[in-house]
Amino acid sequence: MGSKLPSPCLDVCKFRLEGGRCIACAMTKKQKKGYKGLSKDKQRRAFILDLLEQQAEAKSAKGWQRAYLRKCTKKGAEAPF
Repeated sequence: MGSKLPSPCLDVCKFRLEGGRCIACAMTKKQKKGYKGLSKDKQRRAFILDLLEQQAEAKSAKGWQRAYLRKCTKKGAEAPF
């Protein structure tokens, strides 16, 4: 594996979706803070896979996966999907 996984945040941070979720990544402010506290790659991968599930259920952040894949590639990290 390459570098550690970057944050799922896409630096848009507009919490306008239902439940106070970001329009870009669908995370809540609490989730964003929680991700920063994850130190192990295994935990980060699990978080991102859970986030993907959350986005699918809510039908939100449709372009997130493509944008996150680009971010991972740029940082030299292997995306968990």
